Amino acid sequence: MTAPTPPTPPFRDPDLPFAERVDDLLSRLTLDERIGFLHQFGPAVERLGVAAFRTGQEALHGVAWMGPATVFPQAVGLGATWNEDLVRRVGEAVSREARAMRARDERVGLNVWSPTVNLLRHPLWGRNEEGYSEDPRLTSAIATAYTRGLRGDHPVYWRTAPVLKHWLAHNNETRRDTTSSSVRPRVLHEYDLRAFRDAVEAGAVAGVMPAYNLVNGRPNHVSPYLREHLRTWTDEELLVCSDAGAPSNLVDSEHYFDTHEEATAAALRAGVDSFTDHGTDSSTIVARVKGALEQGLLTEEDIDTAVRRQLSVRFRLGEFDPGRDPYAGERAFDTPEHRALAQETAEQAVVLLKNDGLLPLAPGRRLAVVGLLADECKLDWYSGNLIHRSTPLEGLYERFGADRVEFAEGVDRVLLRTSDGAFLHVPPAPDVPGTARGEEGALDPALLAGRTDLPPLTAAADGTELALVDWGDGVLTLRAPDGRYLSVADDGHLRASADQPGGWVVQETFRLEPHGDGHLLRHLGTGHPVRVTPDGVRAAEGEPEVFEVVVTERGEDAVTRAAAAADVVVVVAGNDPHINGRETEDRTTLRLPAHQERLLRAARTANPRTILALVSAYPYAVDPADLPAVLWTAHGGQAAGTALARVLAGDVSPAGRLPQTWYADDADLPELLDYDVIGGRQTYLYFEGAPLFPFGHGLSYAAFAYGELTADVTASGVRVAFGVTNTGAVTADEVAQLYGRAVDPSVPRPCRELLGHRRVTLAPGESTRLFFDLPLSAFAFWDVAAGRWRVEPGPYELLAGASSEDVRLRTTVTLEGEPGAPRPVVEHGLDAAGFDEQSGTEIVDRTKESGDAVTPLGGKDGELLYRRCDLGAGVREVSVEMSGTGTVEVVLDGGPLLASLPLEAATADPYAYVTVTAPVAGAPGGVRDVRLRVRGALRVARVGFTA
Repeated sequence: MTAPTPPTPPFRDPDLPFAERVDDLLSRLTLDERIGFLHQFGPAVERLGVAAFRTGQEALHGVAWMGPATVFPQAVGLGATWNEDLVRRVGEAVSREARAMRARDERVGLNVWSPTVNLLRHPLWGRNEEGYSEDPRLTSAIATAYTRGLRGDHPVYWRTAPVLKHWLAHNNETRRDTTSSSVRPRVLHEYDLRAFRDAVEAGAVAGVMPAYNLVNGRPNHVSPYLREHLRTWTDEELLVCSDAGAPSNLVDSEHYFDTHEEATAAALRAGVDSFTDHGTDSSTIVARVKGALEQGLLTEEDIDTAVRRQLSVRFRLGEFDPGRDPYAGERAFDTPEHRALAQETAEQAVVLLKNDGLLPLAPGRRLAVVGLLADECKLDWYSGNLIHRSTPLEGLYERFGADRVEFAEGVDRVLLRTSDGAFLHVPPAPDVPGTARGEEGALDPALLAGRTDLPPLTAAADGTELALVDWGDGVLTLRAPDGRYLSVADDGHLRASADQPGGWVVQETFRLEPHGDGHLLRHLGTGHPVRVTPDGVRAAEGEPEVFEVVVTERGEDAVTRAAAAADVVVVVAGNDPHINGRETEDRTTLRLPAHQERLLRAARTANPRTILALVSAYPYAVDPADLPAVLWTAHGGQAAGTALARVLAGDVSPAGRLPQTWYADDADLPELLDYDVIGGRQTYLYFEGAPLFPFGHGLSYAAFAYGELTADVTASGVRVAFGVTNTGAVTADEVAQLYGRAVDPSVPRPCRELLGHRRVTLAPGESTRLFFDLPLSAFAFWDVAAGRWRVEPGPYELLAGASSEDVRLRTTVTLEGEPGAPRPVVEHGLDAAGFDEQSGTEIVDRTKESGDAVTPLGGKDGELLYRRCDLGAGVREVSVEMSGTGTVEVVLDGGPLLASLPLEAATADPYAYVTVTAPVAGAPGGVRDVRLRVRGALRVARVGFTA
């Protein structure tokens, strides 16, 4: 007899709803197995036939870290296309390659940690390259398009499961794991949450990743906003994955909790479902969870909730239904279609900032292509390895012919002479096949080590001429004649071994420090000076070598020669994405590095027909006055050079648009840690100065006319329409933009706010009419007095045009809206963080679990303003809930001091609030503005008024 076939467990039945199947599988897992699933690297459960699962696969602009893949333009370049359909197709291609790569390498994950929807509030943020825009609506539109492509269009199964990064208000790398972003309610709702919310509500997001920083004094990994906001936006189970090492930071660097058991329990209860910590070793997280259970800090229900969310994603990815998964056989990788899409995207991302008629380049011109990035195709930390490569020089060779293009890189060529008269010498490399960094793929590329199979540098009579580049702030790279960069491996030796600067800790950067009659050469990756030792040149502690820098050629001399002999010069300048502005490192200035300013100046002096092409991850403050043409593109991936050449030649009319404001000077910028875009007048929404180039700016080789703007108010919103006509001589794209502003607002509102946009292709003479259906909510603001969204009654101006400042058409509509009401402070009091204006304060955590309080910066003096407070017929008493030590003064605008409330006996616990009460003379009443003057090391949570 044969044994009967065991029944198929419900979790294997594809005809049952996912929720029922998840519950069945969850019930079959032991507690230890469920706890194991909480780590990023969840183990297999062989007895149930459940495979191991890893959360997290980087895929910001192509599959990253897992070897060669199609590389698209950086995310900020995708944002510059202003083209949702294009970005959706990019997301689709990336997810198809993820599936194809996983078919041959199980290390490739399908839970993709992308896109980044942090708003590009501050252009000095080191990770500017990862975001789409400073505008929340444009960011959410591009993010929604990308996630839809990543997800796929099947109604049940997902091609990949995208996770949005990084929740929340995260725009600084400086002390990123310990700084707190002070975000008042209006900024929270109108700015930071909006980019996440619209993308989540669109239905193609599987989860989010909290950021390293704190918001209002509380780490994002224990943020109540995960529960209060994120999980209310969708009925889908959302998977919240921690950032790498962040769970440990709650104790180790932030000191927010005393023990890791407390921290792990708090994060899990707040909504973190997968812990990315201690690499592939799950034992530490498992021990912490078990410890928290034993101490009563967690329940099994808390664990089940997190595991259920993870399993929900795994079922959607088709893991348990291989026979029905429509994406199981996906093998599209490096296809002709993907290559063409990479080029199309790079072309659409190019922004023409200025053109006095020099572009497009006339046929037959002799070109000089110069600059440090002229023959580079740079990758960033979140890039895959290049299969195909196109530099600006290669693109121009291909388009115009190598015989008509002269090249000068502009590096300084130097010899480094030692104190005994010898020179640094790069020995000949043996004929050893090398691989580019990360070519074989790595779950954690931060662990990749430098090469040690090449001979170290020595000191010899015949020195090696090195190509020196100063990338700014004195940060140098040195390159050998064979194209390899000097680098330091784990053994401390200097070798010419790196194909490019890179790595989590860059080992290819140095600094020359004046010392006596020469210079020390300090290796920045280790912090050690360079020494000459009997077994080779090393970066190590001890007696440093003092070098004389012998310059054999200045970069500007080579540039001058090439520029003088050309009809037109193209200067390609910008950044290396691994140096001076990257994850872990913010920039210090908007200026081009001095080395590149020297090259630009030399080219312009030698030839007035000089074009500046900026290839960079962020904006620069450059003076375009003496330049006939300026372009910008983000690092454009594998087709960057071809795309730039085709735009310069006029094969493609540029139509990229700036996704963020380009400021003219560092003085225009707020402090890096000032997250109050309203009070700080930040981004195009509130900036009142003159930008170098405004948000939405970008020129074309065609001209476009706008006309017939109409706006009709309906019960549900406003329908806006206008026409666009190509009045130029070439077919081109135009990005038509619609903005709005409240004409007479009762609170500070944006100077203008993007309400919609369309990228359209028009032939010469062709016209189109564009329609925008705007819901009334598009005109709403967060009313802090009411704690909700409100559309204010009154006139709103609608502005249509080619940028936020190039407005061609205007009209005004009047909305009925909802009149504002005074704050009912007698009935409900005042939450301290619900102010209208403030100075000298920051928002902090009221408790570790939820709520906000306000404290003066540095324990000094601060002031809070609350407008239109209804004191009724009069108040006789004021109370303040606070902790710490100091004094709160309550003042009515236009009147005397209402009450002074000292807290003299300091509370040692910042969360131990006491209520201090004081009588009020004269029983003032009516609707008045209330000011709080907060003096000392106080936390103020709430103010009450007794009638």
